[in-house]
Amino acid sequence: MSARGEPWPAPAKLNLFLHVVGRRADGYHLLQTAFQLVDLCDRLWIEPTRARAIRRPLGPAGVPEESDLAVRAARLLQRRAGVRRGAEIRIEKRIPAGGGLGGASSDAATVLVALDRLWGLDMGTEALAALGAELGADVPVFVRGESAWGEGVGERLAPLGLAGRWYAIVTPPVSVSTAEVFADAALTRDCPPITISDFLAGGGRNVCEPVVRRRWPVVGEALDWLGRRGAARLTGTGASVFAAYPDEAGARAALVGLPPGWRGFVARGLARSPLRHRARG
Repeated sequence: MSARGEPWPAPAKLNLFLHVVGRRADGYHLLQTAFQLVDLCDRLWIEPTRARAIRRPLGPAGVPEESDLAVRAARLLQRRAGVRRGAEIRIEKRIPAGGGLGGASSDAATVLVALDRLWGLDMGTEALAALGAELGADVPVFVRGESAWGEGVGERLAPLGLAGRWYAIVTPPVSVSTAEVFADAALTRDCPPITISDFLAGGGRNVCEPVVRRRWPVVGEALDWLGRRGAARLTGTGASVFAAYPDEAGARAALVGLPPGWRGFVARGLARSPLRHRARG
């Protein structure tokens, strides 16, 4: 990999809370959330090519090239910008799939930002974020590259100065279906809207947690296990859970004795994505 140059980072995110405040006429759920970027990153090697094909020689296990959101992002950008060149994308996965950490969305955002530069397009953040929204609700926050307050279907973002904390992240051996969670009749869909001030004062919860606990009991076990070591919470629709600590040592101590088969990560909260630094050269 090193022979191919410096990789492009694709950081994970945590949803520090997640409320469903309503539903649009088209069925999409209206949300409120706080996105916290963390320094757990996938790494992507992206090379422009003369041929127009978009290829992905290395990527997430079990995900066909045609279904990979990173490949779809490259093809969408190529089509909309009228680009006659192609690209070769290699993805080294570090973010667990199906864990609510946004790995696929972050990979797609990194591809958009990287190819905008490598293809010499200079489309700008707003245009790239709009393209990202066509791929998935979490893609725009990664394109913008800042921890943020999110509303709407996740596309209305306001920078939120979140950093300084460390997180213990636990992922049990299960993949949670976001579609199944949002289709569950028991999901709370009428949370009263809260303000950023409410959140910073300790307000907010993840309304998906009861549904995920019932349908995927091992996630509930992970919440209970980490909850004995801190204030544990589900991120997104799961399966990953997390707890915040004031320092790295506290986060590492929380993962001691992790049950067999579970994955544990220590990650630092970021105000800005490392992708922004990489994009500047």
